Amino acid sequence: MDAKIAIKHMIVSALAFAIMNIIVKYLNNVNSYQIVFFRSLGSVFFSFGYLLKNKIPIIGNKNKLLILRSVVGAASMLFFFMSIKYLSVGTAVSLRYIAPIFAAIFAVFILKEKIKSVQWLFFVVSFIGVLVLKGLDAQIDSLGLLLVLIAAMLSGLVFIMINQIGQTEHPVVVVNYFMITAMVLGGVLSIGNWVTPTGKEWPLLLSLGVVGYFGQIYMTKAFQTASTNLIAPLKYIEVVFTVLLGIALFDEIYTFWSLLGIALIIIGLVLNVWYKSRLK
Repeated sequence: MDAKIAIKHMIVSALAFAIMNIIVKYLNNVNSYQIVFFRSLGSVFFSFGYLLKNKIPIIGNKNKLLILRSVVGAASMLFFFMSIKYLSVGTAVSLRYIAPIFAAIFAVFILKEKIKSVQWLFFVVSFIGVLVLKGLDAQIDSLGLLLVLIAAMLSGLVFIMINQIGQTEHPVVVVNYFMITAMVLGGVLSIGNWVTPTGKEWPLLLSLGVVGYFGQIYMTKAFQTASTNLIAPLKYIEVVFTVLLGIALFDEIYTFWSLLGIALIIIGLVLNVWYKSRLK
């Protein structure tokens, strides 16, 4: 029963994040800085409220690391949102998910961790997927690809920082630092680049933080309810939902090569999650 509930939670989470990605794509005329600001603003409302309600100290213990993680995470979010303006939304989401490859590389050099040979093989499969997308799919924009790869690399660095933060901080404290930092970054950068949203765009901008927050909450519930090896691969359902919504709402076209590239990326990452779960 717990497994079924966890799977439902993960599907809801994946759908929420997919909807958020689609909203960002729809807001193509709105500056990415503003999107970061409003995405963070809504989440800060919930995270700040949660900390106050449960009387959890807002200021954490490892402040410098929390701030550094937040700055890097905010930059990753910004580059990802920028990439969506140049790539089909499903492709952008797929490429962002190669962050674990960068995290593994950083772990080797920074944390001196050892990665099994078979894991590198799985990473190569995902990387081949990236090469297929870029080399064989003429639709892939080079600037968009560069932006999303930077976003994935920074996200991989965030994984390392969260590992260093460990259990010393409440998860909502970490999220709150991140959202406040992203809100400030997006707000400051929006000052000289403000694009006034239309009447239809305002509700969508304001909904970004709410949809993102619920995606995060249901993902957390899923991981709390069932084992990681069952739930973690389901994260990639977000790619499927996003691709389908992109086709239905924006008439996005995915060639055979783009679908093959996306499939290879997901297969390599899912195999890595599965293999890591067996080592525990």
